[in-house]
Amino acid sequence: MVDARFLETEHDRGVTARILDQARDVLSTGPLADLVLDEESPGPDVTEPEDVLRHALRGGGIYHAVGSCAMGPEHDDVVDAELRVRGVDGLRVVDASIFPAMPSGNTAAPVMAAAWRAADLIQGDQ
Repeated sequence: MVDARFLETEHDRGVTARILDQARDVLSTGPLADLVLDEESPGPDVTEPEDVLRHALRGGGIYHAVGSCAMGPEHDDVVDAELRVRGVDGLRVVDASIFPAMPSGNTAAPVMAAAWRAADLIQGDQ
């Protein structure tokens, strides 16, 4: 059994309780503010530090950030099925940021699988 001791200390709880406000501040400032339509998670009802902690303790927190370059079929998805960054020639992303959602387990094995696939794609381009 692995016990990550998630949010066990007062320091961790204090930092986590404040981080949502900081993220909201960043995302409400241009040029990002023009790109944000709504807050999906944890949602606008989560406003107090205690609410943020409850959300994180229910599984709303993450150990590994994913999704900042999410792969998908739509033109506004950052990365296509061949891991190429749309609109940027010669650039691929091969890390956990390509996952559109958090895997149910650790991200190490899925990232290794993506890297293996990327190697095949890159070799095929040569």
